[in-house]
Amino acid sequence: MSTNTTSAYSDFHLQFISGEWQTGKDNSTNTNTNPYNGDTLVEIQQATKDQLNEAYDAATQAQEAWAKQTPAERSAVLYKVVNILDQRQEEIVDWLIKESGSTRIKAMVEFGATRAITLEAATFPNRVHGEIRPSNTPGKENFIYREPIGVVAVISPWNFPLHLTQRSIAPALALGNAVVLKPASDTPVTGGLLLAKVFEEAGLPKGLLNVVVGSGSEIGDAIVEHKASSFVSFTGSTSVGKHIGELANGGEHIKQVALELGGNSPFVVLKDADIDQAVKAAVFGKFLHQGQICMAINRIIVENEVYDEFVERFLSHVKTLQVGDPNDQGTAIGPIINEKQVQSLRDKIDEAQKEGAKMLLSGEINGQLVPPHVFTEVTREMDIAYNEIFGPLIGIIRAKNEEDALSIANDSMYGLSSAVFTADMQKGLRFARGIRAGMTHINDIPVNDESNVAFGGEKNSGIGRFNGEWVLEEFTRTHWISMQNEPREYPF
Repeated sequence: MSTNTTSAYSDFHLQFISGEWQTGKDNSTNTNTNPYNGDTLVEIQQATKDQLNEAYDAATQAQEAWAKQTPAERSAVLYKVVNILDQRQEEIVDWLIKESGSTRIKAMVEFGATRAITLEAATFPNRVHGEIRPSNTPGKENFIYREPIGVVAVISPWNFPLHLTQRSIAPALALGNAVVLKPASDTPVTGGLLLAKVFEEAGLPKGLLNVVVGSGSEIGDAIVEHKASSFVSFTGSTSVGKHIGELANGGEHIKQVALELGGNSPFVVLKDADIDQAVKAAVFGKFLHQGQICMAINRIIVENEVYDEFVERFLSHVKTLQVGDPNDQGTAIGPIINEKQVQSLRDKIDEAQKEGAKMLLSGEINGQLVPPHVFTEVTREMDIAYNEIFGPLIGIIRAKNEEDALSIANDSMYGLSSAVFTADMQKGLRFARGIRAGMTHINDIPVNDESNVAFGGEKNSGIGRFNGEWVLEEFTRTHWISMQNEPREYPF
């Protein structure tokens, strides 16, 4: 474990614009609270559109010189960031716990993912490359260049704020772009300001990363529509993602977008599966971070022959989970992010019962602590199965056979991640390829993210891919340049 011997970061009440820490100029304040105990962590005077414009101006001016730096120079900054993350691991994990309600287990998972994508991004300056293509025109040569896309707008979520922000800004910066970032209102520190401190300490030139904390009504649309941004990276709900897509492609300035949106991950247990292992995976894949993950298991689909056995073992395991203080090493389920989300979960519990689902496990909701709620006799059209839950509630669906299980798994407007458990790997592969999703995991949970593997979804789960070679294409533009080396004959 790392030991932080440096002074802790401070002044998180300020905005980071044009390489300077400054006070927001809007009349509104973001009061950032701990979702477990309600303590106020920091009060941030929010930014105005004028400050957003200042951020874009700074990014535009800084980007050109940054793009001209050598690959080694850009990589060096990213490697410094990795070193700083290591030095400040305890400080960062502490912020994840107290700001996003992460359990200590989840905070460590998120820290590891953040570190991994930063290390991967440090290799990108030397991995991006162009091509030479033949021509059917005599004397012509075709060169395909990969260039920085310019200024990238990033809008990040509150559930995995550190990682899902760094997943965009580290590759974008590594590839010669500048960034204007709007973090989620629930996590302005771990979703932006903390990373700004890290990059500043690493020596990133001023103006390349700007973190603007503001209300959606003031700067939400403006950050997307601004003429300076060439690309918008958004992670969040499908409804907001659709709106951003419309703004990015229906306004005066058309932009490219990467939208990582909602999910409804099916977890399929076939009759030949190792039930004990499937139960362990299902519990972790459902309840990690209280189920507030786009990839979290949203539906458990079990073949009829093993349905009752699975339910019995699943309930037995879930009853052992500790609910409470996220800073306690033994806690599996911490707080829900805010009261609005808690009310949404209350509504889903009521709706599931009204629709006929059988609630086998429940518990008292205490503040923002929601214990596991398990429902059986769930059908595919029920709200708890058809819509994204984003909390520690789960419905278990009975499938007649393998074909029925696949049909249920695909009966969704979403297509992000998925999983299937079986003892027959070839059957598992066949089943996995039949699922319409961006990602499917055999004998593992749908909550998987590796920095060198394509991450993204289909259908209403979004467009675009993150990580590895796939993000290299997202955050660069293709420029075809031809060279006519000898005079060409034209028809007139």
